[in-house]
Amino acid sequence: MDFSIVIPAYDEADGIRPTLEALSAVMAASGIDYEVVVVDDGSTDGTSEKVAELAAELPRVRLLAHARNRGYGAALKTGIRAARAEIVAITDADGTYPNERLPELYRRCIDDQAAMVVGSRTGANVHIPLVRRPAKAFLRALANYLSGNKIPDLNSGLRVMRKEPIVRCFPLVSDGFSFTTTTLLALLARDEPVVFVPIDYHARTGSSKIKPIRDTFNFTVLILRASVYFEPLKVFLPVAAGLVVTGFAWGLGQALAHPDRGIGDAPVLLLASAVQVLLTGLIADMISRRH
Repeated sequence: MDFSIVIPAYDEADGIRPTLEALSAVMAASGIDYEVVVVDDGSTDGTSEKVAELAAELPRVRLLAHARNRGYGAALKTGIRAARAEIVAITDADGTYPNERLPELYRRCIDDQAAMVVGSRTGANVHIPLVRRPAKAFLRALANYLSGNKIPDLNSGLRVMRKEPIVRCFPLVSDGFSFTTTTLLALLARDEPVVFVPIDYHARTGSSKIKPIRDTFNFTVLILRASVYFEPLKVFLPVAAGLVVTGFAWGLGQALAHPDRGIGDAPVLLLASAVQVLLTGLIADMISRRH
C-alpha cells in the first residue's frame, strides 16, 4: 500500500457520500495504490451506516468507529495507527478541501523528501468566514514568532505526512482540535522538512463544529504550551523583559515623584519576579534541549 487517506467523521451523514465518491474517483485515476480509512467518531446521525454502504461499493474504503465521541485528534490518531501505508493523508468529510489535490501532495512529499506537506488555504478561492479571520491571523502571527518559522496556515486539515514522525508526536497531541497545530509545531521544532502548498478552500457542507471564542482561546493556550515545550525562552524572555521594563519605569516614576520615599516595594517585587521568570525559563530550556 502506497498511500492511506484518513477521514475523521462526526455527524457527517449528509456530506460523506459525495466526498468519498469524488475522492475515490480521483485516486483511481491517479495510479497510486491507496486506501481510505474513515473513522466515525461516535456519530448519531447514521454516518457509519452511510460509510458501510459505500464500502460495499468502494472496496478501498475502510470503516473504523468509536463507540462514543472522543474528538478530532482521537479520530485521527485511530486512523493513522490503523493506516497500512507509510505515507498518510488527512482530510475532512465535509467537502471543504480540494481532495483532487491529494495525488499532487503525495508526489510532492516523496519528491521533496518532506515529513509533512500542508495544503495551505492561501489559494485564489478560500471561503473562511470573516468572523474567524482576525482570530486566525492572530494565532498565525503568534505561532510564527514562537516557532521562528513563517507558517501560512497553522491548522489546515488537508495534509500529507510520513507516518513514523507523526506517531512519535502522539504523546504531545490531545484528543481535541489541536492535532494539526501540535504536529506542525512539533515537526518544525525538530527541524523536520515541512512544505506548504497553496490550495483553495470550499464552503462547508453542514454546520461547523468550531466555536470561535472558545476555540481561539484554546488554540492560544495550545500554541503557548507547545512553545514552552519546544522553545521555552521565547515565552519566558518577553515576560521577564516586560517585568523589568515595568518595574524600572515604576521605580523611576516613584523616585522622581517622591524622592524621600525611594522607589517603593512594588518595583522591587517586579524586578525580583523578572529574575525568577528568567531563571525558570533557563531551566525549562535546558530540560527541553536535553529531551
